[in-house]
Amino acid sequence: MTSSVSLVHAQEKVLNLYSARHYQTDEVLYSNFTKQTGIKINRIEADDNALFERIKNEGKNSPADVIVMVDAARIWRAEIEGFFQPVQSKILNARIPANLRGKDDGKGPEWFGFSTRARVIVYNKATVKPADVATYESLADPVNKGKVCTRSGSHPYNLSLIGSMIERDGEKATEQWAKGMVANFARPPRGGDTDQIKGVASGECGVAIANSYYYVRLLRSTKAEDIAAMKNVGFIWPNAQTSGTHFNIAGGGVAKHAPHREAAVKFLEYLASDEAQGYFAEGNNEWPVVKTAKVKNETLESLGKFKMENVSVASIGKNQIAAQRILDRVSYK
Repeated sequence: MTSSVSLVHAQEKVLNLYSARHYQTDEVLYSNFTKQTGIKINRIEADDNALFERIKNEGKNSPADVIVMVDAARIWRAEIEGFFQPVQSKILNARIPANLRGKDDGKGPEWFGFSTRARVIVYNKATVKPADVATYESLADPVNKGKVCTRSGSHPYNLSLIGSMIERDGEKATEQWAKGMVANFARPPRGGDTDQIKGVASGECGVAIANSYYYVRLLRSTKAEDIAAMKNVGFIWPNAQTSGTHFNIAGGGVAKHAPHREAAVKFLEYLASDEAQGYFAEGNNEWPVVKTAKVKNETLESLGKFKMENVSVASIGKNQIAAQRILDRVSYK
């Protein structure tokens, strides 16, 4: 866990941000917010679980003003744990689509999604036929035995995918799929999404699952080895003809005990501005959620449009325990 500076309560022109985002490209988001408002951002950056533990331990004394998570299920969990407070903002309600906001019981939503990313399939062009890996379900088919690579099944990105599959297909069918995945592994799950794509490029893996922004990041790389590697990799929008591609969000809300609530709301409204939304696309290859935001990222745009699955954030969140139990039963580490 890293802290840019010590957090403070008393200063007026300050915002204490607890963030699970760890992308260097977000620096411009923070610096521009400070330039526009004069509000200094103090950051605590850590993974989701570390932030959860910190916030629980701090309780009512937590200095957190804004909490940002990078996974729908984690945002749902933060809401269930009572980490957020409702926000009534005409700007946020007008700019953030209703399906990417928390439930509003009359006091305002407790969280807002600010960018989206898709869980896509990448395959080795020389060894795998696109038709054999067109859906998440097909990765568990016998034709792909010895070809599949993923990061840990228990990583939030995969837990959310499995949670959505449970919602669509039920636990029994999802467990059968997970068994098939384990049977088809080219190697034990390890590394991050970039490692899976590079494994496909090298031929160690035939097919892998990765978040879309990792794929675009490698496509945009100017390193000779990345340029050469990506010539071997094909890309698929999974389940395009059926349930749609699983997508996830990065988002957040105002912390329940925020000492600088006004600054916190200003920051969330800033993240919904066309300017900030453009940074999500250009800086980290994520899709903006605001329709008027302009995307100046030709590589991201070149992926085209895709059919999104119709599964709620709440259902993905509530299926996390069942997803982990399935993984444990089939030894999907």
